[in-house]
Amino acid sequence: MPYLNFSLPSYPLMRDMWDELALETRPIVIYGMGNGADKLLARMEKYNITPSDIFASDGFVRGHSFRGMRVLSFSEIKEKYEDFVIILSFASSRTEVLEMLCDIDKKYDMYVPDMPVAGEEEYFDREFYNDNYDKILSAYNSLADEISKNAYAAIVNYKLSGRMSYLESAYSEKDELYSCLPCDSIHSMLDLGAYNGDTLREGIEYFPHLSEAVLVEPDPKNYKRLMKYLDSGVGIQTKAINACALDRVGEVFFASSGNRNSTATATASYKNKESEIPSITADSLERPFDYIKYDVEGAEMAALLGTHGTIEKYRPTLLVSLYHRSRDLFEIVNYLTRYEEYDLFLRRLRCVPAWEIDLILIPKDKRND
Repeated sequence: MPYLNFSLPSYPLMRDMWDELALETRPIVIYGMGNGADKLLARMEKYNITPSDIFASDGFVRGHSFRGMRVLSFSEIKEKYEDFVIILSFASSRTEVLEMLCDIDKKYDMYVPDMPVAGEEEYFDREFYNDNYDKILSAYNSLADEISKNAYAAIVNYKLSGRMSYLESAYSEKDELYSCLPCDSIHSMLDLGAYNGDTLREGIEYFPHLSEAVLVEPDPKNYKRLMKYLDSGVGIQTKAINACALDRVGEVFFASSGNRNSTATATASYKNKESEIPSITADSLERPFDYIKYDVEGAEMAALLGTHGTIEKYRPTLLVSLYHRSRDLFEIVNYLTRYEEYDLFLRRLRCVPAWEIDLILIPKDKRND
């Protein structure tokens, strides 16, 4: 995917999408329902922004209501209002959905707000940007190539403006992401947040010499799916561990949802069934890895702290998710610059909103130049 030449927004930033929406005089309509819409409505209330209606795609309306509002179809919205503003309240990485949203974005004034994934603590808004500008700039400057810097700047511009055009102008395909990695040198991997084995499937596809994998997954339902996949026969040596990857060995309360959003309750953004499960560190495994992936729903920093010894001793390639918390986009990047023997790259897969952001750390002597 070609990347446009983006730069960080001017500092200090004077207005963001929420300021723009607070001044809006046209009807504001919400596209989508569920947990995303609940979080969006809470955010809008802070700015005294009142939605006029809520709608779903044509064919998905069955006469139901949401938060006291009858859910309209998109056709009904277009018939009811001559001009209006759309705020998207759901996420997707499906190509057909993204193409549909691109078409809507070209024809109508649509915002795609950046909403925290893990926790309800901080939004990446004007105040947050201004307060943390130096840290954001430091993270941006630490990236090793122009693709990474342009992607980073596009993500920041998107978070503040809510405009989908930034997301569509700076993303990588899966093959492009893996082309950054030293695939030929990866024989063993540690998958923190293994879900149902999806990353292992990719590893088997992209790492020609992969021979062993340790997979850590805390959610019991996801772990069951993972074991079903492993029991089917994957052709390499594997070990699965039902635990949370953190910065300490012990026990932790865990909110189980049976999907990708399961998380330690200290990082949870909603209520789920809680149970106590083991917590481990990568260092406690006391074994070498060539590649470690971190996608632990907001606990990435803790998991990294629990990997310090492994990084120092074995210098594995790292891939770290940066989209669960607003601060991850700079705090994790700035923390990892302490490992001077690594180069840092950033890639984002195509989706809305700005999820699937990956920080890639590659030892300088293993780069694919």
